[in-house]
Amino acid sequence: MTARRGPVAAGLMLSMALAAIDGTIVATAVPSIVRDLGQFSLFPWVIAGYMLAQAVCTPIYGRLADQFGRKPMIATGMVIFLVGSLLAGLAWSMPVLIVARVVQGVGAGAIQSIVQTIAADLYPLEERGKISGLLSSVWGVSALVGPAVGGLLAELASWRWIFLANLPVGAAAIAAIVVFLTEDVERRPARIDVPGALLLAAGVVALMLGLQESAWWLVAAGVAVLAGFGWWERRAKEPIIPPWVWRDRVLLGSFLGSAVVGMVLVGPSVYLPTFAQGVLGAGVIAAGFALAVQSIGWPISVALSSRLYMRIGFRDTALCGLVLILVSAVMFVFMRPSVLYAGVCSFVNGAGLGLLSVSMLLGAQNTVGWERRGVVTGSVIFFRIGGGALGTAVLAGVANSTLAGHGSVDEAARALQRGGEGLEQVRQALAEAVHNVFVGMLVIVLSGVMAVLILPRRVPGR
Repeated sequence: MTARRGPVAAGLMLSMALAAIDGTIVATAVPSIVRDLGQFSLFPWVIAGYMLAQAVCTPIYGRLADQFGRKPMIATGMVIFLVGSLLAGLAWSMPVLIVARVVQGVGAGAIQSIVQTIAADLYPLEERGKISGLLSSVWGVSALVGPAVGGLLAELASWRWIFLANLPVGAAAIAAIVVFLTEDVERRPARIDVPGALLLAAGVVALMLGLQESAWWLVAAGVAVLAGFGWWERRAKEPIIPPWVWRDRVLLGSFLGSAVVGMVLVGPSVYLPTFAQGVLGAGVIAAGFALAVQSIGWPISVALSSRLYMRIGFRDTALCGLVLILVSAVMFVFMRPSVLYAGVCSFVNGAGLGLLSVSMLLGAQNTVGWERRGVVTGSVIFFRIGGGALGTAVLAGVANSTLAGHGSVDEAARALQRGGEGLEQVRQALAEAVHNVFVGMLVIVLSGVMAVLILPRRVPGR
């Protein structure tokens, strides 16, 4: 593979920014969209449809990138994403908008995994930490500013520009990658494992929906379908996730470590702003600051990670990250009534997550050759997304069981905003619920240490 790395890196960052920002950009445009399209009860699917489609397609695109090359697959994914964006911008009803968002998600599934795969192809191991830091910065900042951008576009122009603005940016990203990236892919007969892809899609959708809605029959159905997917993959000629993936100690440890990243990320992301506003009485900006600094610590640690993993290896770098996450979890458990203190906790947590995530990704990529790097990268990212879904369900269960009698965390937070009698009781219950969430996060981090110890101390390189 050859390329002018500067323009290609710019194209990769633009692609990553689009996929990240579209996951959060519609949140603040809800009133405008519902006013035009109606059917508010369907609106949650505008967000869920995008996220589910992206999660399902991530490992599939990773496999296809190994079979057909990175450039054609990321170009295909970007085109699908832009078609979905155009359809969303022109949507005339809520069901059409939901379908458009699913199409966007199908395209976005290519972006995160193949962008990271191309970065690993282009940059030697000692430079991958820096490019991963840049991509992580783009992802974190884009996801963070998404709601603000969505609100501004909806207020100053039209909510439709939330989606239509993707078209010129996406076209520029495609042009940079297609023009400046050259790869020499060995042309060989290849089959697309359609039954495997359908089984994986059905199983993941059922499992993630079941976890989010606490519908345990749906969880059981998802597990059963995924078991069928595993049975099929052992017999398929060109499996989506080949069986050799599960027999490799490095890859298994990387998958489990990535799942821990997804699970740990949920705690502060979902519950820290609620704690800052509902318990500390902070405003929206202060609560946002308490979480935003996590997105600062993450890319800084990723950018500096190469100095660690080149010296002590991926496993020990991941353990350093887990130590930082453990410190932050203990700090969260003993939370003080200060937004600044919460921000420090969040920064330390972000720094630890950065070291853990980059070690899992680069360690897995480094143990395979070019022809397997796509499926491995897609699988690592897929496990991170799956860990996030599982963490959301587990920590929500912890919080809601603590709040018995006061409704969910959201209902308790809204009760505090409305005012009235019994506010102190609700505030104490909410504080206890968030405290228990962070205790649960501490348990997850300790289990993560066991997952990372599966890795050998030195990961063999390719």
